[in-house]
Amino acid sequence: MRDIRDTIHELNDDLLRIKDKFSTDLEISAFTNLVQKKRGPALLFENPEGYKNPVLINIFGTEKRMNRILGKDLETIKNEISEILELTSKKPGLLDGIRLYSKLKSFGTEAVNSGPVNETKLNGLSEIPILKTWPKDAGKYITAPVVITKDPETGIYNAGTYRMQVFDDETTGMHWQRQKTGYNHMLKAKKMGKNLDVAVVIGVHPAIFFSSISPLPEGINEMAFAGYLMGEKTRLVKGQTVDLYYPADAEIVLEGYVDPMETKIEGPFGDHTGYYSPPEEYPVFHIKRISAREDFIYHATVVGKFWNEDVVIGHAIEKIFLPAIKLLIPDIVDIFLPEEGVLNDIAIVSIDKKYPGQGIKAGMAVLSQGQLMFSKYVIVVDKDINVKDKSEVLWAIATRTDPSRDVVIIPRAPADSLDHASFLPNLSGKMIIDATVKTREEGVVREWPEKIEMNEYEILKGKIEKYGF
Repeated sequence: MRDIRDTIHELNDDLLRIKDKFSTDLEISAFTNLVQKKRGPALLFENPEGYKNPVLINIFGTEKRMNRILGKDLETIKNEISEILELTSKKPGLLDGIRLYSKLKSFGTEAVNSGPVNETKLNGLSEIPILKTWPKDAGKYITAPVVITKDPETGIYNAGTYRMQVFDDETTGMHWQRQKTGYNHMLKAKKMGKNLDVAVVIGVHPAIFFSSISPLPEGINEMAFAGYLMGEKTRLVKGQTVDLYYPADAEIVLEGYVDPMETKIEGPFGDHTGYYSPPEEYPVFHIKRISAREDFIYHATVVGKFWNEDVVIGHAIEKIFLPAIKLLIPDIVDIFLPEEGVLNDIAIVSIDKKYPGQGIKAGMAVLSQGQLMFSKYVIVVDKDINVKDKSEVLWAIATRTDPSRDVVIIPRAPADSLDHASFLPNLSGKMIIDATVKTREEGVVREWPEKIEMNEYEILKGKIEKYGF
């Protein structure tokens, strides 16, 4: 059994237990916001004011902590994914098949008859210490849910994380943006003239939560991927009032449905953009049953302007899915989504340039892939530039571009629903900046100068060490 309690045990010295009473109305989030900006520890508020159950928060606040709690460290995951992709891209022999099996033997789920998540029944959301995180939020929000739905036509499952505004004891908003799989499941249910079953689990093993956020290819089961990360298959139990399976070892589960014909004003909400997202119409989630562990732990997160858990999670996704991105876009050497670009609006990629126009081609390829389509600015640099070093990237832009030649503007393309700066909802322009070294075929008539470089240690041969450098 792998659950969020394992996480608390593993964190131990990187977990601050807070016994003082903190209000769920801004106080917990204000404290968390200060701590996470200082790269501080995970937090367990043991006595939230007015509640008997604790609040766990900031568990993903540093990469070191993520490596401890995810099941496998990020570098191992990246290397294993790269190896799996290599093995599956060719006709494997017997030894290759054995290696592949050893990597994927825990990739999957296991159905069980019962689980701790159904130990007790709650009467309503008011029994859960749900937080109000920012002063002008429309109310309390569930911020770390894993929302499980099933395609009404194919039966393929999806798990995603979407904020949920609490309307009352039995209903919440469901912030399904148009490009999200959950929203597409709802549209299919609408065509069939029926409601969509939904199960929302809160307080799961970090691998399950991380999988629900990860940009997995369509059809890959997030719970199966979580099993791979944990090293054992994810235990699932059948819902009591919904035709869905969900993690048996979760702390809380909300079973219910979304009526595709019903919407309600949701928001404002202080979001990862650093702004309040405006009130808009979104689907409504109706709760039929709430069950939980006897002594459940409520897991939450605080989003907002960097630094926060979102940044760590975003860079982790960037690292471990680089092999998959390189498989889809072979031009790419590395990718970086800077936190200043809210991990969404700016993508910096490096390429091993071999022919004229390749920089623009790589930029357009980025804009055609999954969640990367929401990027507003794609900066393409050569492989000698470290994409994570902003000074190097700015230097490349300054010294390797001519705006009249190396900037491409795309006038209309899909935009993130949270992008308030786009000229229309869900539609914005895009910019590709080709900051690669240019060739004569690309119109450079002068000789491109050589970059100055020097190996100081080789030249000085030990003469510098005695000076302390």
